[in-house]
Amino acid sequence: MSTSKNVGAVNVHATKKAGTGVEPWDTKWAAARAAEALRYLGTHYPECLDALRVLDEHETAAHEAALLGDREGYLEALRGYMKAGRDAALQIRRGAA
Repeated sequence: MSTSKNVGAVNVHATKKAGTGVEPWDTKWAAARAAEALRYLGTHYPECLDALRVLDEHETAAHEAALLGDREGYLEALRGYMKAGRDAALQIRRGAA
């Protein structure tokens, strides 16, 4: 069984393998964490939402962690996502000054 849910800029994909003992990925938990990350960026650094390409690397890392069922890796990728967004926004602000 496979489910996919696109939440903002973070694609969360979960696969349950029958009989492997692997826990299914909690898409609701992942979607909530991704939404929190986007809310944080939108609230504090809205400029970065116009430059989403700078977030690609971290989005990919989050997706890969989700495929592995790695919650810590997923959270680390989202932290990187927020830092990259903040850095992009600050760079845009400096350029506008």
